[in-house]
Amino acid sequence: MKKDNKKVIYWLLTGCLLIFIMVIVGGITRLTHSGLSISNYKLISGTIPPMNETEWNAAFDLYKQYPEYQKINHQFTLEDFKDIYFWEWLHRVIGRFIGVVFIIPFVYFLIRKQLTKPTIKKSIILMLLGGFQGFLGWFMVKSGLIDRPDVSHYRLAMHLTAAFITFAYTFWVALDLIYPNKKQIDIKFRNLIRWGLAVLLLQIIYGAFVAGLDAGLLHNYWPLMSDRTLIHESVYIEQSPLIKNFVEGKSGVQFVHRYLAYIVVGLIVFIWYRGKRIKKNNIQSNSLNTLVIIVCIQFLLGIFTLIFRVPIVLGVLHQIVAFFLLGAMTFSLHRFSK
Repeated sequence: MKKDNKKVIYWLLTGCLLIFIMVIVGGITRLTHSGLSISNYKLISGTIPPMNETEWNAAFDLYKQYPEYQKINHQFTLEDFKDIYFWEWLHRVIGRFIGVVFIIPFVYFLIRKQLTKPTIKKSIILMLLGGFQGFLGWFMVKSGLIDRPDVSHYRLAMHLTAAFITFAYTFWVALDLIYPNKKQIDIKFRNLIRWGLAVLLLQIIYGAFVAGLDAGLLHNYWPLMSDRTLIHESVYIEQSPLIKNFVEGKSGVQFVHRYLAYIVVGLIVFIWYRGKRIKKNNIQSNSLNTLVIIVCIQFLLGIFTLIFRVPIVLGVLHQIVAFFLLGAMTFSLHRFSK
């Protein structure tokens, strides 16, 4: 049987889809403040949720021992707890399912000798990324179980960014098999897209900072951060030294996320403009057109998400379109790479 065949491609694209679903559920988990509802980690037995009232009460009693219940949710009933438990449980189950979907077909393809050596190496990297992502998930949750009723926004950013990178790399490996012959036409243009991807990843990290600090719940105005008419933008100084305001202060983090959005849009529009001046095929042309359309949608979603103080629907949509934007950027880079 031919190596790196359609079955292998479908396997990789299925992995992309599952990571996408996991990121959506993860976004809902964050927005509903459900991430600390399961305070222990059981790889196998944790797949099955509480099945009766006794088990539910035991899970709820365990939750009561940690800061989130004691400092924030002390008024919760068992039914309230069940609501937040569901999203975190679903998020973890999908993570386990992704592991099964990656490992079992990989072993099957390996035994049947349906993978080339380069694809085997890339698949091993993918599984290492997946395992590291699972570790980061628990590492993130652990930060909210000691003395604070919330997870570290640094660890949240690591967890989310790792998920995006795992998706992008999985998609790239699939594209390598879908388009085995790549023709580089302009090194400078390829490098420009690389810069665009790097800035986009930085923006994703700051998006996680905003989510982790609930920084979207203040300065709910646009284009300025205040409803007052100001000659220039200002950042509310919260901490010293000044630089900490831009990585730990809510106002500073939102400030960076806002203005990085302008840079991302500007870079992608510039990539699209530069792309019009070089020779390219229809797939390459469509990839750039799609990229500029998605970034405009994402920019508008960001504005409305902020103005309406991050309702769950808009918050999740904003994260979904960020995922599509990364996918479009990855596809464009692949199509213009050697």
